[in-house]
Amino acid sequence: MQGLIQRVSQASVVVEGECVGQIGQGILVLLGVEKADEQKSADSLLHKISNYRIFTDDQGKMNLSLRDIEGELLVVSQFTLAADTKKGMRPSFSSAATPAQAEALYEYFVAQAKASGLRVATGRFAADMQVSLCNDGPVTFNLSV
Repeated sequence: MQGLIQRVSQASVVVEGECVGQIGQGILVLLGVEKADEQKSADSLLHKISNYRIFTDDQGKMNLSLRDIEGELLVVSQFTLAADTKKGMRPSFSSAATPAQAEALYEYFVAQAKASGLRVATGRFAADMQVSLCNDGPVTFNLSV
């Protein structure tokens, strides 16, 4: 499971002209699910994302986590993160989870994030989404478990 995380001052997701998810300061996570992933993968990634120290403290150092700043989390499914781009000029998605498996783990990840006390907004699984964000820094990391 992969999470491309971006520290944002704000982010939103629009589907067919409707804003379906929006956050202020926090993390936008683009979530990619692969065939070998399971619930413990989602749990590990969520723990890492919510505790990853990417927000600045009073001295300007990245020492604070999403939990420390009481920030928000915007979770967007991102099928293309599972792409194998090592060969050729067209990505292969052979390691990507099936849509049913990916949706189940995406929904599980979101439910666990909410249950952990985070303020969570989402995109819409498998929809054509327009994602807008203001990357603060910019700060972007690709986390995988």
